[in-house]
Amino acid sequence: MTDPTGTDRISVRGLRARGRHGVLAAERELGQEFVVDVTLFLDTAPAAATDDLTKTVHYGELAQELVKVVEGEPVDLIETLAQRLADVCLAYEPVGSAEVSVHKPAAPIPLPFDDVVVTIRRSREGRG
Repeated sequence: MTDPTGTDRISVRGLRARGRHGVLAAERELGQEFVVDVTLFLDTAPAAATDDLTKTVHYGELAQELVKVVEGEPVDLIETLAQRLADVCLAYEPVGSAEVSVHKPAAPIPLPFDDVVVTIRRSREGRG
């Protein structure tokens, strides 16, 4: 039985890439590691029924595309970076919505902390 609401999930967690995102000049010059988690919401039944990769998302290719975005054009806000990553996820036809978390564990905060994370959820219906 297929799920028209797309509540099956494919996740890629802990994807690491170096980027130059941030509002401070040092962040742009030196760069830092970002960690990305994505969860795609889709119906995987057609792929499972036919054992056909073209009916789902090739997560290896997705990971490469996400890394290109992190390593690409710098932005001030990790909110903007998260949106760009969500756009990559939603470009895959079977994906109905995506949740993206961008971790910035080396954020310039002069206090002890573990992580800074921005998480967004976007759906195909919400695309411009």
